[in-house]
Amino acid sequence: MAKKDKENKEIPVEETVEAPEVVEETPEINWEEKYNAERDAHLRVAAEFDNFRKRTIKEKEASYGNGKADAVAKLLPVYDNLERALNQPTEDEAYKKGVELTMNELVKIFTGLGVEIFGEVGETFDPNLHNAVMHIENEELGENVIAAVFQKGFKIGDKVVRFAMVQVAN
Repeated sequence: MAKKDKENKEIPVEETVEAPEVVEETPEINWEEKYNAERDAHLRVAAEFDNFRKRTIKEKEASYGNGKADAVAKLLPVYDNLERALNQPTEDEAYKKGVELTMNELVKIFTGLGVEIFGEVGETFDPNLHNAVMHIENEELGENVIAAVFQKGFKIGDKVVRFAMVQVAN
C-alpha cells in the first residue's frame, strides 16, 4: 500500500508489520480455595477468641479464690491464739465465755467462706493434708493414725490453706 502526497505522487512506504497481540495469561483464581482459606482463618480467630474468653473467666474465678485463701491465711494466727486461750485453765468464767464466743464467731465466718477445718485425733494420716512432725509407736492406735494434733489444718475446696501439723502413730 502506497501513500500519496499533496501532489498525488506516490511515496513509497515501508510496510509495517503489526506485532501480534501479547495475551498475558492470568492464572485463574480458584474462588473455592480462596473462600476456604478465608473461612479457615476466620474460624481460627474465632476459636482463639473463645479460648481467650474461657481462660479469662478461669483466671478471674481463680483470683477470687486465691484472694479468699490469702485473707483466711492472715486470720489463722488469731484462730491459733483463741484456741490456746481456750485450752488454758482459768477461774474467770466470764473471760472463758467471751473467748468461746469469739472463737465460735470466727469459726462461723470461716464456715461461711467455705473453709473446712481438719486435723483431728483418730483421723487417718493423709500426706496431702497433714504435715507429720512426730512419729510414735502405739499398739492401741492403728497404722497411720493421727495420735496428736499440734496445729489444725484449713482448706477451701481442694486448695489447702494450711497443712495440719500432727503426730502419727505406727
